[in-house]
Amino acid sequence: MDQSQAPVLEALAAYHANAQTPFTPPGHKQGRGVDPRVLAVLGAGVFTSDVLATAGLDDRSSSHGWIEHAQQLMAEAVGADHTFLSTCGSSLSVKAAMLAVAGPHQKLLVGRDAHKSVVAGLIVAGIRPVWIEPHWDPDLHLAHPPGADAFEEALREHPDAAGALVTTPTPYGTCGDLEAIAEVCHRRGKPLIVDEAWGAHLPFHPELPTWAMDAGADVCVTSVHKMGSGLEQSSVFHQQGDLVDPVALKQCEDLLGTTSPSVLIYAALDGWRRQMVQHGRALYDAALGLAHDLRHRIDTVDGLHVHGRDDFCGPGLAADLDPLQIIIDISVLGTTGYRAADWLRSHHQINLHVSDHRRISAQLTHADDSTTTDVLHHALTDLVANADALKPAVPVHVPPPDRLRLEQVLLPRDAFFGRIEQVEPAKAEGRITAEMITPYPPGIPAALPGERLDGAVIDYLTSGVQAGMVIPDAAQPDLATIRVVIED
Repeated sequence: MDQSQAPVLEALAAYHANAQTPFTPPGHKQGRGVDPRVLAVLGAGVFTSDVLATAGLDDRSSSHGWIEHAQQLMAEAVGADHTFLSTCGSSLSVKAAMLAVAGPHQKLLVGRDAHKSVVAGLIVAGIRPVWIEPHWDPDLHLAHPPGADAFEEALREHPDAAGALVTTPTPYGTCGDLEAIAEVCHRRGKPLIVDEAWGAHLPFHPELPTWAMDAGADVCVTSVHKMGSGLEQSSVFHQQGDLVDPVALKQCEDLLGTTSPSVLIYAALDGWRRQMVQHGRALYDAALGLAHDLRHRIDTVDGLHVHGRDDFCGPGLAADLDPLQIIIDISVLGTTGYRAADWLRSHHQINLHVSDHRRISAQLTHADDSTTTDVLHHALTDLVANADALKPAVPVHVPPPDRLRLEQVLLPRDAFFGRIEQVEPAKAEGRITAEMITPYPPGIPAALPGERLDGAVIDYLTSGVQAGMVIPDAAQPDLATIRVVIED
C-alpha cells in the first residue's frame, strides 16, 4: 500500500475545499456558534475540523471508506492482520478485547498489575479473573510484569481459562517477556491480549523493546496519545492469527464505542502513522540519543538516581526496559515523589509523569529536544538544592509485596453491584471492597471490587493520601470512608 497517503486527513481537506454547509451535528456548525471566548482559547481550527464521520466527512449513502483505508494502512505499517482505530481511548479498546475473548463467568488470566480499565472490563462483562502475580521488587517496592512461568502454572490449574491478558510496558517502562508468555498460551490454544498502552512507539525502532505483534500476541491495545502524536482519547488495537475473531472484536468495540466518533482523533491517528512510517526511525534515533544523554546528566546530580536495566531487569524482575521512561529515585533527599512533583510544577512549571512514595518520572517522546531536556535538568538540579524545604515528608507505609495482595472473595461485578455501605477506614479491615481504590497515576488499583481489605493495605492507602497520593476513583478520594459490601 502507499504509506504516503493519509486518507482521513485528505478527506478532511477535501471537505474544507468543497465548502460544505452542514445541517447535521455537531451543533456549533464548524465553529460559527461557538462563544468567541472559547475560540480564543481553543482556536477556530478545532471546530472547523470537528465534523461527522458519516454524512459529513463521508457520504451518507455511498461510503468512500476513508477510515477503513486508514485502518488497513495502519495494519500494514506495523505488520498486523487487522487494525481498528478508536476514539474512546484504550480504556474502551481493552474492554472490547476482553469481551471478544471471555464471556460472563468465564475465566481470564490477568496480571494483577493491570490498569483500572481492565478491572472495569471485568465488572462490565462479569468475567472471573484468575490473578497472575507480577514480579515484585521488595527493595524498590515496585511491580514488574509477570513471567511466563506464572502463566504456565495458572493454565495448569485453570485449563478452562478463555485466554490471558498482560500489561507491558508498565508506566515505569518495564516490559515482560512477551514471546515466552505468548508461547505458553498458544501451546494450549489460548489467545493472549497485551495491554500495550505505553508502547505505541515500539514498532518503529529496533532498539526499543519488542512490541506485542512481533512477540506473537493475538490482540494488542495501544494508546497513541501516550507515546505517539495522537490526540487524547486516541487508541489503536491490532489483531493477528485465528485465535480471536476480528469480526467479533469489531462488534465488541461497536457495542461499547461511541456512535459519534471524533474525526479530529481519526485524522491525527492517520497522520501519526504516516509520520512514523516515513520518519519514525530517524525521530527515535534522536529521542534515544537524547534519553541516553539525559539519563547520564541526571545521574550525576547528587541525591538523584536514574533507574536503568541494571535496577529493573534480570531474573525475577523485568525482561526489558523502555529507556524513554526516565524513572528517578529521590529517596536520598528525604522527601516523597508526591511533594517533589508538586514543587517542580509550582516552581518550574514542569508536569511530571508518575510520582510515588520515593520516585518521580519524566516521559520522553519523539517530540522532545535539547530545550525540553535542559529545562528538566535545570529544574531537577534546583530541586536538590531546595530539598530541605520539602522535609519532613509524611511517610507512606508501604507493606511488603505479600501484604499488598488481597484475597479475591467475590467476582468484581458482584461486589460492585452488590448491597453496599460506606465505613470509616478503621472499620473497613476484613470487609469486602465494592469500589476501586487506585493511586493515580499510574492507575493500578491497590484494592478492587471483591477483594477483602486488610489493615496493611488500608494503612498504605490512608498514609499515602496524607502524603499526597491521588485516588480519584474512590467515592471519597480522601478515603474518609470506603465503600464495602454488606455481607449476609
